[in-house]
Amino acid sequence: MKPLLPELRAIVGDAHVLTTGDLSAWTNDWRKRAQGKPLAVVQPATTQEVARIVKACAAYRTMHPHSGISIVPQGGNTGLVVGSTPDASGQQIVLSLQRLNAVRQIDPANLTLTAEAGCILQTLQQRAHEAGYLFPLSLAAEGSCTLGGNLGSNAGGTQVVRWGNARELCLGLEVVTAQGDIWNGLSGLRKDNTGYDLRHLFIGSEGTLGVITAATMKLSPLPAAQLTAWATVPSLQSAVQLLGLAHHHLGAGLTGFEVMGQFALSLVQQHFKALRVPLWQDAPFCVLLENSDHESEPHARARFEALLEAALSDGCVSDAVVAENLTQAKTLWQIRESIPLAQAEEGLNIKHDISVPISSIPAFVQATDALLAAAIAGVRLVNFGHLGDGNLHYNVQAPLGGDAAAFLHAREPEVNRIVFDSVAAFGGSISAEHGIGSLKVEHLAYYKSPVALGLMRSIKQALDPLNVMNPGRVLAP
Repeated sequence: MKPLLPELRAIVGDAHVLTTGDLSAWTNDWRKRAQGKPLAVVQPATTQEVARIVKACAAYRTMHPHSGISIVPQGGNTGLVVGSTPDASGQQIVLSLQRLNAVRQIDPANLTLTAEAGCILQTLQQRAHEAGYLFPLSLAAEGSCTLGGNLGSNAGGTQVVRWGNARELCLGLEVVTAQGDIWNGLSGLRKDNTGYDLRHLFIGSEGTLGVITAATMKLSPLPAAQLTAWATVPSLQSAVQLLGLAHHHLGAGLTGFEVMGQFALSLVQQHFKALRVPLWQDAPFCVLLENSDHESEPHARARFEALLEAALSDGCVSDAVVAENLTQAKTLWQIRESIPLAQAEEGLNIKHDISVPISSIPAFVQATDALLAAAIAGVRLVNFGHLGDGNLHYNVQAPLGGDAAAFLHAREPEVNRIVFDSVAAFGGSISAEHGIGSLKVEHLAYYKSPVALGLMRSIKQALDPLNVMNPGRVLAP
């Protein structure tokens, strides 16, 4: 394998081919579920360098088919399904795209932003805001996740109810193929009916078909006002009823609708006491709503108040508060985004990122809660997520006082089977926004149709016949 590393050093420079020292930022996944061992971490600075790296690895794989040389594209390494870290073979190149971090263009007339894959999501939000526009993709890891990773996993987040996933925000891609060719598809066209939409093949493919190096994304005008409300609801069915009222009263102004279970909020209060979670002891669930208005703050507040009055009258809301200023609003959102961190403080847990039809969520939770309670005495359920688009983070915590690591090791297969079987029974998906990675790859054969899997394998074989790109992720070997 020695001939490959000098070639990679010649492409990016010695300082950007890392083989020794502390490589944990690239080799350990965010949840501390896996730690890999790469042949090297390679840090290109341009699309052309990415292409040369991929071409070199593909050529080496052709000459040495049993070498196992392959590429793991990586952005901010914030994924939750072990899809962007190397395995333990010592034969994988971690292709870190963090040096590709230029915002190439903001086109006000076309309402688009073109940026490289290594751009931090929060940076893109700020650059858009400085130009007077909104880039609405928003999620908990936005301070460290990157645009390429967002597109590679088709990230969702808290604004999907209005703006859709990363896929819906993307108008074009620049991609380095598995052969090392560059496809420039960065057109900001909203209409282009010239055959297969290649862009959608690469979005959500988790680096298994090629390397996304840049993207053209949609922008929107900044709203005149954004208001946030926190409401308690007596049941999940009431939360669904509130969502319907919110659609009716706010229309396109409804840009966020999050549900949070009482136990999830209790963990935030326990581990982040300074946040002072409101009303969490008063009801089994709380809902966080956001209203974005393009007219004025008084108009936004009047519509919000009309919604909450109707909800209180109908009984689907028992209490509510509206943030009086931006600081209060940010605090409420920080509480919501702190749930995964609080759960991590509580100990290792079994995460599920599932979706079912919104109308079925109350029945799904009731049925699955009962199945897990019957199987595991004292099981604790951390239930929260994006009710507005049918996506729940339905997580399972060890019984109080138990060994969290031992619980994870012993019970994860059983818990996954119970949850995933229930998801399937309600017509849902075992992965709503986190992807498949390697953690869920074995489950896909049971919950994806054979026809769909066959088509996916055909695409993989056609675009990456050498299996150079992120092998063992999404599709089982």
